[in-house]
Order: sequence, then C-alpha cells, then structure tokens
Amino acid sequence: MPPGRPGLSASNLVQTLERAFSLKGLRAVALAVNSPGGAPAQSALIQKRIRALAEEKDVPVIAFTEDVAASGGYWLACAADEIYADESSIIGSIGVISSGFGFTELLEKIGVERRLHTSGDRKGMLDPFSPENPDHVERLEKLQGEIHESFKRMVRERRAGKLKGDERDLFSGEFWTGERALELGLVDGIGELTAVMREKFGENVKFRPVGQRQSWLKRRFGLGPAWSGGLPDLHGGWADDLLGAVEARALWGRYGL
Repeated sequence: MPPGRPGLSASNLVQTLERAFSLKGLRAVALAVNSPGGAPAQSALIQKRIRALAEEKDVPVIAFTEDVAASGGYWLACAADEIYADESSIIGSIGVISSGFGFTELLEKIGVERRLHTSGDRKGMLDPFSPENPDHVERLEKLQGEIHESFKRMVRERRAGKLKGDERDLFSGEFWTGERALELGLVDGIGELTAVMREKFGENVKFRPVGQRQSWLKRRFGLGPAWSGGLPDLHGGWADDLLGAVEARALWGRYGL
C-alpha cells in the first residue's frame, strides 16, 4: 500500500510472524488484533501466511481482540483457531467499502479545467475530478461483490459449524460488541490474552512478545516516520503521512473510537 496509508500490510508483518513461529518450545501463538480494516488483499495475504506457518509448525493460533477486529481486522482474526474478545470490543463489518470525493463543481467554481488523457476506455475510472460515470460505478460494485464473496467464503471456512444467525445479517457489513459477536458465533469466548492463555497452558506459561516497535501515533493512525518523532521531513512524504492519519482517524471513528 502507499506510504503513510493506514491499515494492514503483509510486507511489514511477515518477518514478525516468522519470528513468532520460530521460538523454541513454542506451544501456541497468540495474536493481539486491533484493526478497523485495510486493503482486502493485505488482510488475505497475512491470514494465509499465518495459516501456513501454523500448519508447518503444528501449533494452535489464538486471536485476542482489543478495541476492534472489524473488516480486514476480522479477516486477520479468522486466521486463528479460536478468537476471544472483550465484552466491549467491536467485531464484524464483514463487507467491502470504497469511499472518495467528487470535486467537479468545485473546479468549475474556481475556474479550473480538468484535463485527463488515457489509453484504455476505463483507465480513468472513478477519477474524483471528473463527473461520476454510471458504467464505472457498476464496474466498481462488481469488483466489490467479488471481494465480498471471497471474504464470506473465508469466514464460512474458518468459522465452520460456529456461525449462528442469518447470513444476510452476518455478512451485511454490520458490526457488534464482543458479547453479541459471541452469540453470533463470530468469536469463541470473552477473555483477555494473559488470563486465557494461563487457563489453557497453566499458570507457569511464559510469554515471548514479538512485534515491531512503533509510536502510539503510528500504531493508531498509520502515521509514518516523517511525523512519528521530531520535525516533519520536508523531502519525504509528510503530506501522505498527514492524509493517512486523517483517513485512519475517520476509519477508527466509524466504530466510535
């Protein structure tokens, strides 16, 4: 994904995952999931890598939701054999969304002419500075439908025999608290990482945290190196970082957080 944009990224997590699954004496891997979503392909790549490592090392994977495991975050949680959440965690949002802006009237008001030259009828599809084209919207909805079907197929496979309720509701894009998600079969229990792992593996279980060190701003808002500490790098992508932070804030805000 572009620098500064929020969300999950397989390239940033592969080495961390491989370190986690390579620890000596490993009996299980616990995932702390806290994400409101991101690019579907990235979520799928991470989920597949986790499953491949779990099968290769023959160890169970248990996911623990913090604030949110929604959309791509829930896709990632489904890599686990079991999913736990807090009563107040936000779970679900099994759907696909695409958002943007249209600036055609603004350009007309300020006297700016849009010039777009393409080779290929759909190369400029959904250009925010051009009037919306119904054919382009139809194409986008088709793409979203295909991605949504992949999402639903993965959830059905990973939560086989556990889902409860009408799929029209489960896969509508709606999201729920952890307590309601438990009733719907989207999670396996209510619990916190340390307590659950000790219950499963004994009071003497040892935890080996594995992860990337990031500032709070970068963890929460996707803010990149240019703004994560000190002055912005005027030769870097500070504008991208700022835009990414705004986008991430909007995404977290969708869940009231």
